[in-house]
Amino acid sequence: MTDPSDDVEIESSADFAAVPDAFQRLWTPHRMVYIQNGEQPHIDECPFCRAPKLSDEEGLIVARGTYAYVLLNLFPYNSGHLLVCPYRHIATYDLATPEEVAEIGSLTQTAMRVLTAVSRCDGFNIGMNQGRVAGAGVAGHLHQHIVPRWAQDSNFFPIIARTKALPQLLGDVRAQVQAAWPAPAAP
Repeated sequence: MTDPSDDVEIESSADFAAVPDAFQRLWTPHRMVYIQNGEQPHIDECPFCRAPKLSDEEGLIVARGTYAYVLLNLFPYNSGHLLVCPYRHIATYDLATPEEVAEIGSLTQTAMRVLTAVSRCDGFNIGMNQGRVAGAGVAGHLHQHIVPRWAQDSNFFPIIARTKALPQLLGDVRAQVQAAWPAPAAP
């Protein structure tokens, strides 16, 4: 292909598709939703207040309780990275009622059992970042992270390449976790 302005030969990127090189690729097709559609809530809208108003599939919700619910993280550290959120918009754990604390704990335990069964993970990172200074991306709404970990996971990628390797699409993970989630006990 020639650029008519200076008669310089420009190679088409289509010619590179089959050319082997020394680079490995990490394909993350789920990220195209955010790039193409701008599927981010308005900056003034809390994503954790918004999610329960959507269908479970749209909100990436895997389980709903009375005081709290479980959903997949839109920006996961690993496949199966879940969040447990109270429905109430509160910023810190000390503001949660005893009922919310109990249900967050119960949902966390169930999430661990389900993720172990579905993904055969070897361990978990569980925690809450409370306040922007502590690393909370959504500081105004309390949420607990449940991150499955494997003995051979790729946790070094974010450190050396600022890249996260996620082998499954969010919708597929949500469907697997939701299908494995136990039915609520009858009252």
